[in-house]
Amino acid sequence: MKLHPMIAALRKHKAGVVLIALQIALTLAIVCNAIFIIGQRVSRVNRPTGLDESNLFLVSQQWVGAPSADSADGLAKLDSMQKEDLAALRNLPGVASVAPINSIPLLNSSWTGAASLKPDQGFSKDMTRTAYYFTDEQVLSTLGLRLVAGRNFTAADVQNHGFRDQFARPVVIITQALADKLYPQGGAVGKVTYLDGSSSPSTIVGVVARMQTPATGSWGNDFAWNSTLVPVRLDANFARYAVRTKPGQLESVMRAVAPTLYRVNPLRVLDDDSVKSFGDIRAKAYRADVGMAILMGVICLVLLSVTAAGIVGLTSFWVGQRHRQIGVRRALGARKVDILHYFQLENLLIAGSGAVIGIGMAVGLNLALMHYYEMDRLPVVYTLIGVVAVLVLGQCAVFVPARRASNVPPVTATRAA
Repeated sequence: MKLHPMIAALRKHKAGVVLIALQIALTLAIVCNAIFIIGQRVSRVNRPTGLDESNLFLVSQQWVGAPSADSADGLAKLDSMQKEDLAALRNLPGVASVAPINSIPLLNSSWTGAASLKPDQGFSKDMTRTAYYFTDEQVLSTLGLRLVAGRNFTAADVQNHGFRDQFARPVVIITQALADKLYPQGGAVGKVTYLDGSSSPSTIVGVVARMQTPATGSWGNDFAWNSTLVPVRLDANFARYAVRTKPGQLESVMRAVAPTLYRVNPLRVLDDDSVKSFGDIRAKAYRADVGMAILMGVICLVLLSVTAAGIVGLTSFWVGQRHRQIGVRRALGARKVDILHYFQLENLLIAGSGAVIGIGMAVGLNLALMHYYEMDRLPVVYTLIGVVAVLVLGQCAVFVPARRASNVPPVTATRAA
């Protein structure tokens, strides 16, 4: 099939050809970047936390009229109150283990710092960012973390300090990701790191396979799995407890938490948001990402539908205008499949032209998003997928009117214009 007659025919309909090509180009540019955004959001939502997320929930509570941690007596009282809570929760039927903790992955409440191999370094670009989890010896079993080297904390390792205190951290457990950055050659267990530019070394006694930081925003992507566990109960007028239940006991234990803690000390605040399953924490953390993915998906669907409708409408209009011409070709021996292929190839030329323009527009849109919204660079594969998608869409959209054109009988050529 020669292209010259086809191009000559398209020149007679320049306005329609240009509009459809530009519509395809715009659709390609937006769809490529939208699919890339969807892919990023889905990847972030599905990234593993390193926890055994089933049968796990978090308790957040605040005491009323609690003493200050600034004095020794107040600190001792606060620590006693926290230990009473822990004992009561651990004695609940259906509870497997409980650990005090300042935060939990995906909670968006972070205590961040930096680790280095040199003392008194101060904060610099050479240090590795990390998020701290202050907890006790039951943290691994409670969170379901997998120890890949070294040992767990012991009760003798656990200290208690005020929330605002500056204190040494003699031993820590770190994640494999952080260990690889500090000691790329391996063998981090038994070696030391200096946290937040301190002159006091922290000995690495264990390494866990993975533990995500509490941050879910893009600012935390660079150190998403650089977590440091510190055996310290932080004493303040509020406390958080991670609770692991026995299988099938999650709901019943969560309902029993508030009455149990009020019996221990009624002078506290526990509202409807104080006891949350990890599933609820995950859903809340990624609500915006899921919403963005759905929105981008709807935008893609609408754009592709509008573009397909435009192709169908324009091709149907051209078929109506060319009835006699099609009849002449049929009378001269053109088969139905020849007519079908003609319109399909014609659409391929228009869609291909639009795709070429759309590639440039997609790259330009991505550069703008990178500049204003810190989006990552659009991989070539997404552009190629977009090109294939619009070409396939064009072929599917043109099929019905092209099929109708192929059914035009040869007798049409004998009718008056």
